[in-house]
Amino acid sequence: MLKKQRHQNILATLKLEGKVVARELTQLLQTSEDTVRRDLNEMATLGLLHRVHGGALPQTSTAISYGFRERESNAAKASIAAACVKMLRPGQVIMMDGGTTTHRVAQDLTPDFRGTILTNSVAILETLSSHPTVDVIGVGGRLFKEARCMVGAQAVGELSAVRADICIIGLNGIHPDVGLCALDYESVPVKAAMIRGARQVVAVTASQKIGTVAPFVFGEISSLTHLVTDSDAPEQALRPYRDAGIIVLTG
Repeated sequence: MLKKQRHQNILATLKLEGKVVARELTQLLQTSEDTVRRDLNEMATLGLLHRVHGGALPQTSTAISYGFRERESNAAKASIAAACVKMLRPGQVIMMDGGTTTHRVAQDLTPDFRGTILTNSVAILETLSSHPTVDVIGVGGRLFKEARCMVGAQAVGELSAVRADICIIGLNGIHPDVGLCALDYESVPVKAAMIRGARQVVAVTASQKIGTVAPFVFGEISSLTHLVTDSDAPEQALRPYRDAGIIVLTG
């Protein structure tokens, strides 16, 4: 079998199974373990998958550019935001993570919604600056320009002093075996601090990120109380999260 065909078969198996095991691939592809290992390493270098011991997991395809993120999956973000807003109650203290999906949630708040929102997101601060009834608290720190959010020790310290009713967290990948993933290392301690400081933790993500991984892990799936995604997510992909006791909502 040609290398191109092997790579196509590996990607097809990843999409179907959510992971590949090197030992099983030797039988599927009728080739040696050394060849499979080389294929997986090469595909990982190309960004086609995430290499782990004994095999590989799907790699998220989301670009790190905030501008690119704003333009992708608009329909999915709209449905996710609509489902997430329904969860919010008047008078709550809400932490909102940086990210384009969490920003869409802020944009969808009704004009009469009352509550306190803490956020490290520049975009969310801009949006809520004109909201008539939301009390807005900006989290300080160093501006991470690529993600348009505040990061660093100051942000983590401020968040550590908060006990919120609910946290709305963004992510770039989520996998039942790996956890909650981000593309940028800078945001990891901030996201982790938000999770620690909230009674309910709601992850918002488009369906194509479910079952994928990104380079930096900031929490286990057990830290979530809710997962909100769009209706394109297949039940097979959502089942591990339901089985873990997470409430899964689709918009």
